[in-house]
Amino acid sequence: MRDHKQITLRSVEGFKTQLLAWAQQFEDIVWLDSNKYKHPHSSYDSILAVDAFTGIQTDYIDGFKKLNEYQSITNDWIFGYLSYDLKNDTEPLSSQNFDGLDFPDLYFFQPKRLFLFKDDRLTIRYLNFVSDEVDTDLESIETFSLQNDPSHKNNIQIESRISKKQYINKVSSLLSHIHRGDIYEANFCQEFYAQAKLNALETYFKLNKIAQAPFSTFLKNGDKFLLSSSPERFLKKEGLDITSQPIKGTTKRSEHPEKDEHLKTVLESDPKERSENIMIVDLVRNDLSKIAQKGTVNVTELCQIHSFKQVHHLISTVQAKALPTISPVNIIAATFPMGSMTGAPKISAMKIIEALENTKRGLYSGGVGYFTPNGDFDFNVVIRSILYNASKSYLSFSVGSAITSKSTPENEFEECLVKAKAMRSVLEN
Repeated sequence: MRDHKQITLRSVEGFKTQLLAWAQQFEDIVWLDSNKYKHPHSSYDSILAVDAFTGIQTDYIDGFKKLNEYQSITNDWIFGYLSYDLKNDTEPLSSQNFDGLDFPDLYFFQPKRLFLFKDDRLTIRYLNFVSDEVDTDLESIETFSLQNDPSHKNNIQIESRISKKQYINKVSSLLSHIHRGDIYEANFCQEFYAQAKLNALETYFKLNKIAQAPFSTFLKNGDKFLLSSSPERFLKKEGLDITSQPIKGTTKRSEHPEKDEHLKTVLESDPKERSENIMIVDLVRNDLSKIAQKGTVNVTELCQIHSFKQVHHLISTVQAKALPTISPVNIIAATFPMGSMTGAPKISAMKIIEALENTKRGLYSGGVGYFTPNGDFDFNVVIRSILYNASKSYLSFSVGSAITSKSTPENEFEECLVKAKAMRSVLEN
């Protein structure tokens, strides 16, 4: 049972920082932060779920079936992630590439403590609610001594899993597949990595300050961490309303307003960038039609410019009404992995990129989010993210771009470097 307590905060940002630092004492943490990004589809500004009462973590085999059972049994708030390699559960696929991180393919937990932020209001929902316990925690949070050193330097030497020459050769191979008609778009990714120790929380604070993305995440599962500055929503369910918002099309930003506006205009009118976005919109429409009421799949936003601190993106919004007979987990399973991270046709693209990529994607290209007690959910796309296994002292971030018939390998490589800039900056400095 979750009763709730609601309070008005004098300093929301200060309290959020204290809260996330206080939460580090727990083994299970999911922190989701919109960074005040004004988005018409947002339910909360920020959410913290900590301290597992129950949980599930498993490999991909029957992963969605196990999650469906867990979500049905708990009938409560649950938080966690779906790794990209759950594709092997929904299709006859495999993941044989190198994995330096060893994250479970699927991980969710039912939090004892839950904090929900909207404007200046904080709603606290504890499992088996006890008012004295909430008051004690609030006092502890407000007086918590934050051991954060903004001047701390990571000075980590980042290595690339493949060279620029290898990248160009692999993209050229993808273009051969496209010209033969095997696929017409593929999201090809490369890994950057290091063997190093990392202060996960300090690094997240730095990354979030640089990017201020609307789907930022700090996740802790024991010794495994995700530090994410994702700008992309995978899928949201509210009642029977389903919303997906794929990103395809990227350009850097400029500090000079006139040049920045010019970059936006060029991106918005670029036929290559628009075509890759529209291809994925078609794929998302097809995915949603599997779980939607007839005639309800609609594109409500097509190739619109959205600006973030370091990049401009083309984002589309696809919406549908779900069939009331399909469970929340099965809605996700029918649309997973997200088309923006695979290509089209989806299965053919996944087979080809698996053969060309050097690293198992794992949580990268997956989604982090939550289910509510009434079966609603909201998940991001895990991009612009650092993954860290503290026990192995191994950290990794991956970046990718969409390859179409109009792609130039050198330009795609440069786009990857633009996307890698924030992660590289906080790790190397």
